[in-house]
Amino acid sequence: MAMNFAKLGAVILGAAVGALAADQALAQDSCSNRGQLDTLYCDENNDLVADAPKDPKNWKDPSTLVFAYTPVEDPAVYQNIFKPFTDYLSQCTGKRVVYYPVQSNSAEIEAMRSGRLHVAGFSTGPTGFAVNLAGAVPFAAKGTEKGPHGYHLLALVRKDSPYQKLSDLKGKRVAHTSPSSNSGNLAPRVLFPPEGLKPEEDYKPLMSGGHDKSTLGVASGDYDMAPVASDVYERMVTRGTVKGDDFRIIYKSPVFPTSSFAYAHDLKPDLAKKVLDCFYAFRFPPAMQKEFNGDDRFFPITYKETWAVVRDVAEKTGTPYNKAAYEKETQREAEAAAKKAQQQQAPKQ
Repeated sequence: MAMNFAKLGAVILGAAVGALAADQALAQDSCSNRGQLDTLYCDENNDLVADAPKDPKNWKDPSTLVFAYTPVEDPAVYQNIFKPFTDYLSQCTGKRVVYYPVQSNSAEIEAMRSGRLHVAGFSTGPTGFAVNLAGAVPFAAKGTEKGPHGYHLLALVRKDSPYQKLSDLKGKRVAHTSPSSNSGNLAPRVLFPPEGLKPEEDYKPLMSGGHDKSTLGVASGDYDMAPVASDVYERMVTRGTVKGDDFRIIYKSPVFPTSSFAYAHDLKPDLAKKVLDCFYAFRFPPAMQKEFNGDDRFFPITYKETWAVVRDVAEKTGTPYNKAAYEKETQREAEAAAKKAQQQQAPKQ
């Protein structure tokens, strides 16, 4: 039986927006400072992330920890890549750990907000929404002893194309990834105009659904150019999914922080500390190091300091990490997913 993908997109959107409209009576009425956090959370120490609930009765100490990693590529791939770590985390915490293969940024954020996700890796852009709307507390990023790993926004074109600079792409087919993505959508809107290419004016961004899909689309000729995260592109080249010689990089941005790892703010403090200790003590086995471009550990970070440049991009693009912006981006994401699914299901002529 054929699935109505437009209806599915509406259901996903309705669930996410409905959750954001949760009963405000649950809010912490005695909170003296929230900043941009949703009313369900409080930030009295001004570190820009949600404090643990004041009442210990609201702390969570689950027998099973649910872990997810950002859906920048095929979730099944990362479930296998992270298995050595999830096995270790289970041994280290003494709790069962299951991997939750999320299909979209909004689904991952909603899972943590609703209490179904306890620890997760969020993409650079969605991290801000996870912090403000889901009570995520970022504490680590992949890195080495020298510090956390960063990535660049790359503008990819085919090597056999005529495009040499961004301004050559006016009126062409340019793929962005998803509305909430930093490198895949927000950063290009800030960084491309000074280079002579204005999104929405010089081209209409086509939402591909992911950095891997954008890269593959450029390779196949579906798109003339795509802004993608360098770490995703490099992993695809390393795995042999694409050939680096098939592309030309016509723009490279300053460095951005890569995905954050965060725990739910309402984890029992002792458990949260144990999770942090386990993350920081773990060393990536060779297969993980290869997949993550030489990174061998989870390096401590803070949302307030490490994500300052990302928040700046979000503010300048008119997409601050608040409820209104999230609802708007979630709607765009659902509509784009439904449209793409309909196109895939359409009978070929």
